[in-house]
Amino acid sequence: MELQRKSRTVRPAGPLDGGYGWFIVLSTFLVFGLTFGVIKSFGVFFVEIHHYFATTATASSWITSISVATVHFGAPIGSALSTYFGHRPVVMVGGLLSSIGMVAGSYAQDLLQLYITVGFLTGFGYALTWTPTVTMLGWYFEKRLPVANALASAGECILTFILTPSFQFMVDQYSWRGAMLILGALQLNLCLCGALLRPLNRNVPPKELVEEKEHELELLSQTYTDSKISNNRSDSKKSDPLKVKIISFMDYTLIANARFMVYSVFGVFAALGFFAPSLFLVPYARSQGVEEYQAAALMSISAVLDLLGRVLFGWVANLRLVKTVHQLTVTVILLGIVLLLCPLASTFTQLALFSAGYGLVFGATVAIHITVLAEVVGVERLGSALGFFMLIRSSGGLLGPPLAGIFIDKMNDYGAGFLMAGVALLVSALFLLVLQHMNKKGTEKEKDINLENGKGHEDTRI
Repeated sequence: MELQRKSRTVRPAGPLDGGYGWFIVLSTFLVFGLTFGVIKSFGVFFVEIHHYFATTATASSWITSISVATVHFGAPIGSALSTYFGHRPVVMVGGLLSSIGMVAGSYAQDLLQLYITVGFLTGFGYALTWTPTVTMLGWYFEKRLPVANALASAGECILTFILTPSFQFMVDQYSWRGAMLILGALQLNLCLCGALLRPLNRNVPPKELVEEKEHELELLSQTYTDSKISNNRSDSKKSDPLKVKIISFMDYTLIANARFMVYSVFGVFAALGFFAPSLFLVPYARSQGVEEYQAAALMSISAVLDLLGRVLFGWVANLRLVKTVHQLTVTVILLGIVLLLCPLASTFTQLALFSAGYGLVFGATVAIHITVLAEVVGVERLGSALGFFMLIRSSGGLLGPPLAGIFIDKMNDYGAGFLMAGVALLVSALFLLVLQHMNKKGTEKEKDINLENGKGHEDTRI
């Protein structure tokens, strides 16, 4: 018996692969920059807060860690709220929360207050802005989705390039509190990003779609007795309206998709290594005697090559020369290797070369990981899948920076954080290899089924 039944693809009404979709790309571009671009640039604040409160690297890293984890943990909430209220108002509220959290953080008197304001409140605001915006981008684009994702995610690189030296300048002029206050005002632009999100009429027949999706969960109950199966079916019929409502907001049937769960585990280990390097690159350079503006320039160098990597490898993915999951596997392995080589760099020139290599491969990875997720679950389920993927990945985002901080505090060397991140990424690549194996087996099964169906038709003709 088949594990999954092919669900009907429901296409959104309105222009695809162009038209107003480019304004959605612009909105997503700015959202990437004002969320993850700010997180990547936060290393400048890390140094100042670390010295101001005279605390450990582990304690200071929890600010970024909580923010990243909240973005991931709040993603399903953002997905569900945008389905119910619409993408535009949810993103605008998220922008307002992000600004309030950053402004409140500028008045914090201890680390706990920074955890609550910059960590949780701003992070939750990011979740409400990022998830609905990226979901709508997937609705407007299909054939050009890899390129659209690459261009949109380039906002993270360009704003990181601009914000890192700007933050250093503002910290020198106005202290970290004044710089954070200015950043809070800047984050209000997320509300404008939400205003650009023009909704599409997605004519989804919920009853039929739910029946098709629920088939996956029904197959999980095959080990039970026939009587229990019949009882479950009768119960499901009674609760049909409720199930229709729940699935229309949050597609919980994704937990029965083995390929999605494997890809989510990849996301957990990848998140362990994604966020620590950008947080600790500036402190590591400062610990090696690099001047503060040169240290900040390393993030700008990384951002420029990050941009090149996203655009170039997004374009390569769009050519379909190789399977996107194969391309992602190679880039993740290369990213892990580059991070393992970081502790060998000690001068500004060496660190600049590392930053360039890291940025290029990081950009190549980020440019296509959402595209792979869309291929795993289908574009029509991308909203819920993205929310659940971010939720599962939140554990890696939460533990990554503090875990790196523990290694740094124990070994008294910022280079240890990069070693931890590199190992985590290499482990994550193993799950991509498992996903490739599952894809191959699924393709072979489909071929066998098609051959059997072809033979059956020939037999009936005879």
